[in-house]
Amino acid sequence: MCGLAGVIDLTGRREPDRAMVARMGAVLFHRGPDDSGTLFAPGIGVSHRRLSIVGVQNGQQPIFNEDRTIAVLCNGELFDYTERKAELQARGHVFRTDSDCELIVHLYEEHGEDLFEHLKGQFAFVLIDFTKRLVLLARDRVGICPLFWSQQGNAVYFGSEIKALIASGVVAPVADVKGLDHLFTFFALSSRRTMFEGVQSILPGHYLRIAFRSDGKAAEVAERRYWDLDFPDWGDEDDPADESFLIDEFEAKFQRAVEVRLRADVPVAGYLSGGVDSAYVLAMAAKVSGRPLPSFTVKVPDPTLDEEENAAEAARHIGGAATVVEAGPAFIADRYAELIRAAESPVLDTSCAALLALSQEVHGQGFKAVLTGEGADEGFAGYVWFKIREIGRKLDFGDSFRPSTGISRVARKWAAPNLGFGDFARIDSLIAGPHAQSVMYNLVATSRDLYYSQDLKERLGSFVAYQDLELDLDRLRRWHPLNRSLYLGYKLHLPGLLLSQKGDRVAMANSVETRYPFLDEEVISFAARIHPRFKLRRGLKDKYLLRQAAMRLLPEAVAQRRKAMFRAPLAETFLSSPPSFVRDLVSRESLARAGYFDVERVRRDCELLARGEGGKLGTFASLGLGGVVATQLWHHLYLGGGLCDLPCSADHRDLAGQSKFELSSARS
Repeated sequence: MCGLAGVIDLTGRREPDRAMVARMGAVLFHRGPDDSGTLFAPGIGVSHRRLSIVGVQNGQQPIFNEDRTIAVLCNGELFDYTERKAELQARGHVFRTDSDCELIVHLYEEHGEDLFEHLKGQFAFVLIDFTKRLVLLARDRVGICPLFWSQQGNAVYFGSEIKALIASGVVAPVADVKGLDHLFTFFALSSRRTMFEGVQSILPGHYLRIAFRSDGKAAEVAERRYWDLDFPDWGDEDDPADESFLIDEFEAKFQRAVEVRLRADVPVAGYLSGGVDSAYVLAMAAKVSGRPLPSFTVKVPDPTLDEEENAAEAARHIGGAATVVEAGPAFIADRYAELIRAAESPVLDTSCAALLALSQEVHGQGFKAVLTGEGADEGFAGYVWFKIREIGRKLDFGDSFRPSTGISRVARKWAAPNLGFGDFARIDSLIAGPHAQSVMYNLVATSRDLYYSQDLKERLGSFVAYQDLELDLDRLRRWHPLNRSLYLGYKLHLPGLLLSQKGDRVAMANSVETRYPFLDEEVISFAARIHPRFKLRRGLKDKYLLRQAAMRLLPEAVAQRRKAMFRAPLAETFLSSPPSFVRDLVSRESLARAGYFDVERVRRDCELLARGEGGKLGTFASLGLGGVVATQLWHHLYLGGGLCDLPCSADHRDLAGQSKFELSSARS
């Protein structure tokens, strides 16, 4: 994958300042250290950083169509490039590169804005139609590749990472406390909202359309959705009596998904945990390619968390060189500032730092692309909360008599006694819930009440993060309840955490591209249409069909191993004996200066940890306290420093402090 950054003058007349666009691209060097390119025209300035994986020799960007009336600058991969290229050549299109991204300009020639249904892969791109004076900013279906934007006056600033927008000197880094509330509710940022006021994320499956006006007035930025996950109506799912046909079909689709994701002009490796998902990916890759891929595994030196032994069992069966990276508490603490810089937001899940270290090792061994197993749990109901919800639903009668709803609200009331049943009813009305995740999100959100300052609570008022979720509630209500919960996972947990803080941001910080066979368009569609009993059997056996298919390539012990969520030690492990920068971040002075958190409550719990009494906190309070540290660190790094002795990111702080740069007049 690569990095994009640029400016669009909405009047379509002035060329953006070239020095500004160069700065924006320069801070994304880690996303594309192999090459760079720019495009300037009246109203448009774009910088591209290239990580060359396909079309290494001649895939420089921007890429144009035959008569140079259409241009694209792209971050990502279109995995069915070979087949689509042949089809387009048969229709008379002339290709000038070996880059998969060249598909985009020719598909646009063929289909206009309907091109998205013909794009398969992971991508974020800017496309310019010079004839129609039209600009499209687009993102892939499930949100693998990031793309952010901010409108400032009559200009739009965009980039693969927010630091590119800040580097413009125009987009000032100001905290959006509602974005912070998303993290302390959902454990993730999964809507348009970011941690920075005025900066938005383009939603997965969406694009922005900017059509320059002929009268010279500022164009409007129109957001359009081109795709959303869909499920059959409840009762219409594919439910054959002979499951072997479904296993065969899934195996064929998954084999194809792995095969196309092995396409690269550079070697491809794989991540391997202790579970069935990544093991099945690597086993299928070995079958397809005829040789095992090198694998990379994180070792956590805690017997309750470590997956090394399970991963080693899978590695022995699959074969291939296996690398293990150890990530203990001190290791994680040492890399936490680097993680926050990469994520551009607080990170509550400490395992993200371990994955950052894993990508460092991948890069160090010369690999640019890895296969990984994310997406299986969302498609095939792999998380424990799906089981809990389905067991509770056994008391329901259809979709009209639902005692499980009352049970869910009672459980949430127990977790958050300060909230009333009316609050839970309001939340459920916003998501056609309750869902399997409802109780978990409620438990995560308990740290809001524990640690938010009174000022922050007043600023938020009656806001709840659920308000920002744009869900088609009428469609949700037609689906089986398990599919409703799976949909919420695709919309929240997957793009907000797994594909961002655990995916793109920690991998691309080290110039590594992650590829996801379980997020192949055909695999997602298949998983969506089959009956829930092939995902969660009798409420207890998760990923049923996937495990049945995996047994054809893996030992039963690996294929049927119980789901264990990968996590590293919680924040208390480096708060109990904190390094100096952490002590500074949670000092009374720093907490009061940032203003997000209750100084006395945070200090009390930090002292509890220092006395070795962290067990009294409980898992979610410990998680929340880690969120306090992460938020303080994010504030220090991105909003001006002064909270600890770690250096700020100079390319953010210094550029943001300069006078605002205006668009220059058009240059020849």
